[in-house]
Amino acid sequence: MSDINNPKDSSTEHLKNLSEIRSLMERSSSFISLSGLSGVSAGIMGLLAAYLLNSRLKPFLDRSIDYEMSGVTRVDLIMYGIWVSAAVLVMTFALAIYFTSRKAKKSGLPVWDGSAKRLVLSLFIPLVTGGLFCLILIYHYFDWLVLPSMLIFYGLALINAGKYTLSEIRWLGISEIILGLLAAVFLSEAIIFWAAGFGVMNIIYGLVMYIRHEK
Repeated sequence: MSDINNPKDSSTEHLKNLSEIRSLMERSSSFISLSGLSGVSAGIMGLLAAYLLNSRLKPFLDRSIDYEMSGVTRVDLIMYGIWVSAAVLVMTFALAIYFTSRKAKKSGLPVWDGSAKRLVLSLFIPLVTGGLFCLILIYHYFDWLVLPSMLIFYGLALINAGKYTLSEIRWLGISEIILGLLAAVFLSEAIIFWAAGFGVMNIIYGLVMYIRHEK
């Protein structure tokens, strides 16, 4: 009876129900708890890694220091790069888990649900593939292509994972691929593009995500 007498109230209630259903569907299909601060922390870790890699590797890449004169072997430099990258990667994921868990708890959302599992799987398949590809490049002495390849595969991983989380992740992935291609063209400045991709772009997109979805 009230619906007949108050059509506006009935229409408003239906719209509210539809909005709630849509919200539930988005939560079930997308991982919306991803924190922008995880992107900022990843960028800071990326800049730190770029500094460490540049200070150690650039003299050898520029040929300003000879291997034999320095007593440093190619294997030493490769192992240094692997250890720095691995340490930064672990720290990055640890901080991402921390900030994302904190955001999920504040929002009353689950941290590890179906959408989170799909996100992680979609992210790690290209990342692991890229890591193995970089090892193959090193095995065949194509060391100079490792940094561009890391950017490109990171970008592909973000685009692949972007289907299950915030839209900014896809745009970040596109940016990483572009920087990776530029690094492949300008190989002598590859470390700069690497720092821009893993450092600066992560910070920028992380801040955008934080401002748009968390403040």
